Amino acid sequence: MKTIRPETPEQLADAIGAAANDGTALSLIGGGSKTALGRPVNVGAMLDMSAFSGISMYEPEEMVMTAGAGTSLAEIVSTLRQSGQRLAFEPADFGSLLGGAAEQGTIGGVFSCNLCGPRRMQAGAARDHIFGFQAVNGRGELFKSGGRVVKNVTGFDLSKLMAGAYGTLAALTEVTFRVLPVAEKTRTVLVSVKDDETAIKAMTAAMQSPYDVSGAAHLPADVAAISGVSYVASAGSAVTALRVEGTEASVAFRCNALRDLMAPFGSVEELHTANSEALWAEVRDGAFLVGAGERPVWQVSVPPNDGAAVAARILRDAPGHHYYDWAGGLIWLALEPRDDAGHETVRSAFNECGGHATLIRAEESIRASVPVFQPLPAPMEALTRRLKYAFDPKGVFNPGRLAEGR
Repeated sequence: MKTIRPETPEQLADAIGAAANDGTALSLIGGGSKTALGRPVNVGAMLDMSAFSGISMYEPEEMVMTAGAGTSLAEIVSTLRQSGQRLAFEPADFGSLLGGAAEQGTIGGVFSCNLCGPRRMQAGAARDHIFGFQAVNGRGELFKSGGRVVKNVTGFDLSKLMAGAYGTLAALTEVTFRVLPVAEKTRTVLVSVKDDETAIKAMTAAMQSPYDVSGAAHLPADVAAISGVSYVASAGSAVTALRVEGTEASVAFRCNALRDLMAPFGSVEELHTANSEALWAEVRDGAFLVGAGERPVWQVSVPPNDGAAVAARILRDAPGHHYYDWAGGLIWLALEPRDDAGHETVRSAFNECGGHATLIRAEESIRASVPVFQPLPAPMEALTRRLKYAFDPKGVFNPGRLAEGR
């Protein structure tokens, strides 16, 4: 397949304009780490965005950075670490989970897919941290939105519209976003609990406490046993993990208080910074499910208090492995292989409480035949199609990646 690699915004605009005139659909590629995320696309050429890379502006004291959309996430993270800062929304790295290599993602891909991790409960998702962007639409027109600070945003916030569009509305060339300081200390309180229901109660108690928990996850015994963190793998039971971050004195006080609060739910241990970071990276990236063979992998978002009941309903009809993030509000599942990935079983399980499900990993033929993303109500579907037409009237960008026809 032909690959187009423009090196300037003007070359990009010309290439997209020519594709629109010729009726050629394009697949947007940065680092290529998420090509298997979403529905497969039928395109005539690959649009390589890797030339739009490099950090053009970084002001640590203002906690703001501007970078080309093709800049590797690894470079962003490394640069921020040197100044004691980070991306607070903790973007997930699905490289290994999707059958590729880790650390291949780009900052443009992070925002295009609205990626985030366990800290979403506290810090929000990627879209909550983007200030502005520059891009080319499906007509081959350069445009930009936003600026360097939140208060610059007036009218309709196009930055948040681009976040989560999976490259179907525009080709991002540059993004400006908020960064925040790295916590001085990180510790994780581990609680050995007997079942999922108890874990949900424990996490709810922790989140309702005044101890500012920045991560709450639960690993059933079979998942905990494959963790790369020895304290977790050797627990011999299901493990609920509660993360606390901040200054050393504050973290020590809050962890001690959490240990007392969690004592009625099970025996309590504690991880310090290095092991905490390793554990939460596993939770963030779906690492526990990488070795689950050809099993389809789902993320199911539901009200936290309903997490255990929803997971039980799914696993009753479609056996597999699972764990929880977001205090029970995000269920990760690797289900037994089926031609339809068990999508009806998964989505029917949260009919009563509400929620949405995303098929993160499956064979291409399955992703082409079942809804990868949660089907939208008719009015919302009509609105998204109008937005697609407004930005990309010829259907140049990643056609069909979100749903058939868009």
